[in-house]
Amino acid sequence: MSTIAAVTGTGSQDVQALLAAVVAEWRASGIKVAALLAESHDLPDRSCAAGFLREVGSGAAFPIYLETAPSHTSCHLDAAGVDAACAALLDRIPASDLVVLSKFGKLEAAGSGLVPAFEAAVAAGKPVLTSVSQKHRDAWQAFVPDAASLAADTESLERWRRSLAAG
Repeated sequence: MSTIAAVTGTGSQDVQALLAAVVAEWRASGIKVAALLAESHDLPDRSCAAGFLREVGSGAAFPIYLETAPSHTSCHLDAAGVDAACAALLDRIPASDLVVLSKFGKLEAAGSGLVPAFEAAVAAGKPVLTSVSQKHRDAWQAFVPDAASLAADTESLERWRRSLAAG
């Protein structure tokens, strides 16, 4: 199985909860996980749920939402916040056993966002787990053509992780 995998096929908040749960379980079992996990802002009347990226090792939360969306979009995503979170994670990647990145989304599809973390993990030979929405699936497949696609459940993620250890 590929050392790069993406969870597909469910809502973003459900996937982020799943990723947070498996990261907590893996870390509790002694696996060194470098991770950025998305948390919603829980603000009403927003079409964009971008809230925070939490760097799991330090617990630092990086705001990734704008109070006012740019005039050309309804999305409140703050690229500068994503860049700051990504930069905070880069030093943790070499010492990790695997890397979990919240998602491959519109910033990554455009070549920015968490792309440096994806590239650093691959360069360091670290397995990567992420999520991808249907909207960005083609860009993801172009970015990592041989990535595994995983169902959004704990057993699928654990089976993928065990395949890494067996490989």
